[in-house]
Amino acid sequence: MISKPKSATASTVPPTLLLVMLGGGIGGIFFHLSRHSNPKSFLPETIGLLLAAGVLYVIAAYIVERYPLGWTALAIILGAALAFRFSALSTEPALSSDVYRYQWEGRVQRAAINPYTAHPEALKHLALEDPPHPLDTGRSTPTLYPPLSEWSFSWVRTIPGYKRLYTGLDVASMAVLLLLLKIRKQPRARVLMYAWNPGVVVAFAMCGHHDSLAILALLAANLFIIRKLETLSIFFLALSFLSKFFAGLFLPLFLKRTGWAQGGLFLAMIAAAYVPYASAGSKLLDGLVQYAAGWENNDSLYRLFLLAGNSKAQAGLISGILLAALLAYVLKRRLEPLHAGLVLMTGLLLLSPNAFPWYFTWVIPFLCFYPHPPLLLLSVTCVLGYSPLVAYAAGEQYTDLPLIMVLEYAPVLLWLSYLAARQTGNSKIENRV
Repeated sequence: MISKPKSATASTVPPTLLLVMLGGGIGGIFFHLSRHSNPKSFLPETIGLLLAAGVLYVIAAYIVERYPLGWTALAIILGAALAFRFSALSTEPALSSDVYRYQWEGRVQRAAINPYTAHPEALKHLALEDPPHPLDTGRSTPTLYPPLSEWSFSWVRTIPGYKRLYTGLDVASMAVLLLLLKIRKQPRARVLMYAWNPGVVVAFAMCGHHDSLAILALLAANLFIIRKLETLSIFFLALSFLSKFFAGLFLPLFLKRTGWAQGGLFLAMIAAAYVPYASAGSKLLDGLVQYAAGWENNDSLYRLFLLAGNSKAQAGLISGILLAALLAYVLKRRLEPLHAGLVLMTGLLLLSPNAFPWYFTWVIPFLCFYPHPPLLLLSVTCVLGYSPLVAYAAGEQYTDLPLIMVLEYAPVLLWLSYLAARQTGNSKIENRV
């Protein structure tokens, strides 16, 4: 953990002024990025500037942890966070084309077509794609998104509309984080860990990713489980799962607290949500199966398992066993929900064959409560996962570069390994005593 403030009575003015300067720097970077009319010609510089913003963010996180801050600082943190997002909203989503797939799927649903049985190649005669941005990945793959995400795609028609929708949900997550910090009697300025993270701003305001819907529901589920409102907690956990399947990892953790009977509510909500798409029959999960079998991007430990000589099936089995062991550890140790969330989401992303940069937005909210330095670092270096776009924009193959992946993951994995070894050593010494 980052060290706590030494004096609660120290003046809040100097650290607040430092936050103003750091926020100005991050804001200046996002404003600069918003001024480029063709961001795809500016990709290397964009990634470099996001790393620079990440450095400023880490310094700001240190200030929040090290020094006492008042309401003025909190107002600056929240105001700056909104300013970052306002600048990013006007930026073309050059770092990801997923939002154009959302638009296509929304049009498919408004045309009364089941998205679980259709794919862009089969429907190209209907001209549902955005002409300036034709879909170039997953053309023969039906949707892999759960129903609540599918419904949200049909609510909006334009790319700016998707960005505003998912940024609004992102801002709502900040409000829930403030409530959680208040309940836990932790400094509310810690919301900065999420609100100022450049990866979060890029994922939702710049690129319009739908993960903010699932994250908001997951945070609400955590809020209600902490408040012992068991039915509401399972209700919102199901909503999160119906937005993105990651939330399913939390179900055993929640049911251990609520009682296993609450699992019936979870299953009933899932079944009810899929009823409108039941005409897909056995093809309901085809898109998800194709994604799981054929995609591998920006992965860390999973790739190391492959490099060790394992097949994809073997690497997947190893990852699955390790993730199950991690879940068992969390349950056995009875970690409180937010701590367990940090551990489980970190484990999932490090063991997964796919860890796109915006996936790490699932870890970042938990850093508000447990600002673990190696994971703060990972929340910054994950923007290196956008690096394959540089060659891809030039017409070359989309490929993860080994050197870039070493820079992204090696410092984090080594740091985590060192901390784990030190903790194990300390435990052995305590047992001997």
